[in-house]
Amino acid sequence: MGDAVTRCDGDIVLRKRILFGWLFVAAVVIVGGVLIMNLNHTTSLSVEILMQHVPTNIDGWRATGRDRYYDADTIFDYIDGGGEVYRAYNLRRCAARRYEHSSGPEIVLDVFDLGSASDAFGVFTHDLDGDPVSIGQDGRYRPGWLSFWKNRFFVSIYAMEETDASARIVRELGRTVAAAIADEGRRPELLAALPDEGQQTNRIRYLHHHLILNYHYYLADKNILDIDDTTPTVLATYRRSAGQAQLLLVRYPSTERCRAAARQWVEHYVPESVAVTPVQLENGSWTAWRIADPLLAIVLEAETAAAAETLLADVPAK
Repeated sequence: MGDAVTRCDGDIVLRKRILFGWLFVAAVVIVGGVLIMNLNHTTSLSVEILMQHVPTNIDGWRATGRDRYYDADTIFDYIDGGGEVYRAYNLRRCAARRYEHSSGPEIVLDVFDLGSASDAFGVFTHDLDGDPVSIGQDGRYRPGWLSFWKNRFFVSIYAMEETDASARIVRELGRTVAAAIADEGRRPELLAALPDEGQQTNRIRYLHHHLILNYHYYLADKNILDIDDTTPTVLATYRRSAGQAQLLLVRYPSTERCRAAARQWVEHYVPESVAVTPVQLENGSWTAWRIADPLLAIVLEAETAAAAETLLADVPAK
């Protein structure tokens, strides 16, 4: 009798251990699944999935036809003449959707996947007109057009004509898209090297292609500063008591490339220049430059020699 009871108690204990074991495994699987879903949402969210979270009917505006998708090779089929900007920021994928209303203007939603938060921020800085709005990251609104970036996505929503209703829908669409992107992105690290005093935050351009630099400030037809995907670059505007100026920072992957670019800068742009010492150009503005390996700092269009000299002095040594 005693042996039977002992065996029965042992079976109960064994079954409990098996049950608790399965419960533990199930909990791990569930928690792991949630973590995987969150990870996928953060790092692998595609524009196709993102568009599934955006309504096709919003207060009378209805999506027309299917969403269209483009990549770096086909973006010119959609944006003739402007596709090069997105290619310069390593465009991965673009989703385009149009909304129509029986008595309202057409609204166009474009979502660009640039592959990184830095490039999404860079595309956003290409056009900084408009007033700040609390949509996405650094949202800007100008009549009929909302733009913002969030994580690795740049979002543009445009109404063919601005009305009170279309302006409201543009903002509502923007908030919906922004909410579907779980995490915000980090701004490029190079921005931390910009001096704070007098910095015009609405005039900061981030790039890594010399054609984009030439768009905002023309240097030369050739890529004299050797700017490419490995050289994060920022162009910023300053207003100080000594005068207005622009500051160009380029970070190179090696000291050799930094110094070679500085030599080309001097040879092609200011052959008489000495580092740090301001030089006055033919148009009356002042320029100065300094190597802070592996960073090359160049002041452009300074109104006074003091503006060039003091701005350059405020750039970190490294």
